[in-house]
Amino acid sequence: MDFSVATFWWVTAGVLVAAELATGTFYLLMIALGLVAAALAAHLGLSMTLQVTTAAVVSGGATALWHWRRTVSEPSPEPVANNRDVNLDIGERVSVAAWQADHTTRVDYRGSSWQARRQPGVPEVTGLHVVRAVEGNWLVIAPLSP
Repeated sequence: MDFSVATFWWVTAGVLVAAELATGTFYLLMIALGLVAAALAAHLGLSMTLQVTTAAVVSGGATALWHWRRTVSEPSPEPVANNRDVNLDIGERVSVAAWQADHTTRVDYRGSSWQARRQPGVPEVTGLHVVRAVEGNWLVIAPLSP
């Protein structure tokens, strides 16, 4: 069996595609794209140096282009303190009975008493509030909109 350089590039690209299917990372497909370009360069009869250069340029370019596309098209996530995907307390309701002189309160939440402070710019009223952020062991709350 004749195992040519082009066959090596095709087999290696196939292995990377299989690895991508197993791991789910899209960047391996970008590298496999570079290996396909190297296989085409081998079919054209280019030297090994040009094949490797083609693989590096196409892989690096495709990877950089994909990374740039992801950073531009996807919005940046909210800060961890008020991101519901990270902290499931965000959006939960608590009841405020009274505010203290230092503009804090204690609320019963998840079977425990928590320190809470109001979100800046909202009034200190009693009644139902919603958790807007968690800062350390403090809940940042705002009145529940009617």
